[in-house]
Amino acid sequence: RAEGERVVGKKIGVTSKAVQDMLGVHQPDFGFLTDWMHVTGDISVADKKLIQPRAEAEIAFILKHGLKGPGVTPEQVIAATEYIAPCFEIVDSRIEDWKIGIVDTVADNASCGVFILGEARADPREHDLPGLKVTVTKNGAPLSEGLGSAVQGDPAMAVAWLANTLGAYGVTLDAGDIILSGSLVPLEDAVAGDTFEMELEGIGGCTARFT
Repeated sequence: RAEGERVVGKKIGVTSKAVQDMLGVHQPDFGFLTDWMHVTGDISVADKKLIQPRAEAEIAFILKHGLKGPGVTPEQVIAATEYIAPCFEIVDSRIEDWKIGIVDTVADNASCGVFILGEARADPREHDLPGLKVTVTKNGAPLSEGLGSAVQGDPAMAVAWLANTLGAYGVTLDAGDIILSGSLVPLEDAVAGDTFEMELEGIGGCTARFT
């Protein structure tokens, strides 16, 4: 923020068993999103100073009302959400070969590099979030698939956890915030030239193209 960046949201990470097992980190973490991290076109590995990026498919929540823990419930999260959107978060780490522990990902702002939102918008009240299915391709080939239930059983539960955890530090989720709720699938390495596509069933897709 001292360099002019603006906080536009928050993120929760390491929420699914697949990601926890992959990284050897067995508790969720959290971090902050800035406007510099929000990519609206192709992702330039060099311009964004990415080191060893990995792509993960997520459901983003965009809030119309703020939330302040403790005591926030998944139902309150849904009521406070303006819409959900398909999202790629590109995580990154300064630790060689991603051999990290919880202290490393906390020190690296929950390993967040950049993120990109798809154009689709959906009312979360019209969808079964735990049952939402995502399919992911890499360079046109099938890569992975997962369900919303991979994220603490329910993405809204993950956002409630985030609100309650941050509330203990006096930090709120604010109206207009973009909240990344955690990956539905295992992380996948990315390099310049790669293209990832995800489709959130019944809602729409998102593309992450690396240059």
